[in-house]
Amino acid sequence: MTDHVYNVLFLCTGNSARSILAEGILRKVGAGRFQAFSAGSQPKGVVNPMALDVLAEFGFPNDGMRSKSWDEFAVPGAPRMDFVFTVCDQAAGEACPIWPGQPVTGHWGIEDPSLEDRGDMWKRAAFTQALRYMQNRIEAFTALPIATLAQSSLTAKVREIGQMEGASSPRAEVA
Repeated sequence: MTDHVYNVLFLCTGNSARSILAEGILRKVGAGRFQAFSAGSQPKGVVNPMALDVLAEFGFPNDGMRSKSWDEFAVPGAPRMDFVFTVCDQAAGEACPIWPGQPVTGHWGIEDPSLEDRGDMWKRAAFTQALRYMQNRIEAFTALPIATLAQSSLTAKVREIGQMEGASSPRAEVA
């Protein structure tokens, strides 16, 4: 058994909703085994308040969450990532920085709940659904026997997880 703590980076374009949800969920579900981070290619600079509210409502940490650039994780001295997941289709199609150490990558696209425009009740429902879809993926991921899988098998499992219910784009993959 290994005591290795795996670093996981969730990427989205704005780093204000889905990647924030993923970071908060993994911080709790993977506590002790995983270190969660999130970032965006074009961060909005603010976290969507509904993302923070829904995380808190379901008992996930939301303290210290901020919208930040993925550039913070592509510089010397940044945490070395073991896994990098895109959670929005736009980020999956963008040219990502070169991540040191060749982390396992995958696309776990989920529809953007912040685009819901039929009112607060609908927006909260969209955020709750996004949280549940992401929680299902993260629970499946954290249940993998990571230390015993070959990288090719691990990559295949990570990509299968990305196809679970709620996938927004079954064909996109992160570079």
